[in-house]
Amino acid sequence: MMRVVFVGDVFGQPGRRVLGAQLPGLRQRADFAIVNMENAAGGFGVHRDAADSALAAGADCLTLGNHAWHHKDIYALLGDELKYPIVRPLNLSDPGAPGVGWRTFDVKTATGTERLTVVNLLGRVFMEAVANPFRAIDDLLERGDLGAVFVDMHAEATSEKQALAWHLDGRVAAVIGTHTHVPTADTRILPGGTAFQADAGFTGPHDSVIGSEVGGPVQKFLTERPHRFGVAAGRAELNAVFVQIEAGKAVGVERYRYVEE
Repeated sequence: MMRVVFVGDVFGQPGRRVLGAQLPGLRQRADFAIVNMENAAGGFGVHRDAADSALAAGADCLTLGNHAWHHKDIYALLGDELKYPIVRPLNLSDPGAPGVGWRTFDVKTATGTERLTVVNLLGRVFMEAVANPFRAIDDLLERGDLGAVFVDMHAEATSEKQALAWHLDGRVAAVIGTHTHVPTADTRILPGGTAFQADAGFTGPHDSVIGSEVGGPVQKFLTERPHRFGVAAGRAELNAVFVQIEAGKAVGVERYRYVEE
């Protein structure tokens, strides 16, 4: 059996701090750690320092999302595949985009070595235009020899995430959503053996509006005018999902949440 922990969107310095403190302990319960770093650098994208800190804490694979290109560091990181195991969205509209949308890893478990493929997809509902994620993952699964497949579905709409999970049920081990930063209470294993949660939640400032200082978003909604958003300070939370996998299918799934005192 392979045990995978997936940590939801790391947001800014508070998210990096709590990830660094808590991920080593979570790794004691897992054979492999996937961390979404979509908001790790000031709330937008990832830079080298953020990637280095996540890998030092025990991350085995870093996934991204719609802010993948926000920092220029990402181009060098994607070009250094041995040092930086990063998976950017598979279904970008530009087929020549740097990096890869999936990676296959040999994972050491208590009983041997198992194959795990991590895929990053972008949703299209309420998001910028990208290629069809359903067709992109279908094409990938035709390759075979991927082992167990773990999908990070970075999308806004719960319905789109649910539909993708049902579409892939029995063909992938897990479909876990990211992007909305709020953990959902629909954690389950679908009939075919695919673990699902619409959103893993985020890893970042607890007393915030999805990571930002409260004042900016409140004033934007109140006045209907643009306001500057900054990363909130103070205590942080970490949200994750544990998935247990046997023979390419999920046999266990569990939500996890930690909040700093």
